Amino acid sequence: MPSIIPDLRTEYHAFIRDKIIRISSGGVLGIGYPNFADGNSRTSVSIAWGIYRRLATEESANHAVEAVSAQARGNRFEDATLAFLQKAFAFLAHLRPGEWHLATDKNIASFDQYRHLAYLSSALERDKALKTIFGASSDYVVTSDIIVARLPVTDEEINREHSVVDDDPQIAAHTRFRQRNNPHYPILHASISCKWTIRSDRTQNTRTEALNLIRNRKGRAPHIVAVTAEPLPTRIAAIALGVGDLDCVYHFALPELRESLIELDNPDQLELLDMMVEGMRLRDISDLPFDLAV
Repeated sequence: MPSIIPDLRTEYHAFIRDKIIRISSGGVLGIGYPNFADGNSRTSVSIAWGIYRRLATEESANHAVEAVSAQARGNRFEDATLAFLQKAFAFLAHLRPGEWHLATDKNIASFDQYRHLAYLSSALERDKALKTIFGASSDYVVTSDIIVARLPVTDEEINREHSVVDDDPQIAAHTRFRQRNNPHYPILHASISCKWTIRSDRTQNTRTEALNLIRNRKGRAPHIVAVTAEPLPTRIAAIALGVGDLDCVYHFALPELRESLIELDNPDQLELLDMMVEGMRLRDISDLPFDLAV
């Protein structure tokens, strides 16, 4: 009997393979390279080809080569990851019940823990003196690639099986999980950054956004993770290693990446990959729905 998560993972890869991955001409190997590789890096190109071969099918190898711009690749990668998570998370509803909302490109000021940032942003735009002291408003207000939000619950839902709360204005009067106290703002459960590839000039931006989510919250911190198709473990390590900002990094095809490194007999990159996995800093995309259910 087919299993749901493996099937959804296959569907996820099929979309990425058909709608995002293209073979760019040139490259250091002279045979072209999949567009999630760095064409100037022999190792990156070799690993990417290994992953591509493990994801490709005879049909996909001959599909029409519609050009996909860098912006379109990023947008489609977000869309594919969102679709995978929406479908997978729905099958975990018995593990994480509630009313959930998943979407792309959401300003964090729309959520309960960060609603104060909308006022801060507005004040900074109005007052140049404040802006000089505190910096640009955009430094505070992050737009997440993908968000997972939990809607507050009504008293009817809370009391569905037992009489848990009543109209006493002093009891459970401040919890934001109760819709009576928080009728307008969903609670940000997770912020997911999607990086089709990782380049040195982008790594600090990912960490800065994560730290802003941690520092500027009023309430619990959301899950803060990144999803990537980057083939080089050394570049994945740039955002995966260390603690204090990202919870974890998820690779779109981690087993295929590891198999490619074994095939290429690249012990240095393989050792680094295994270190990140064993150190709980890197996981496969199929792990993410379960980790979001925590």
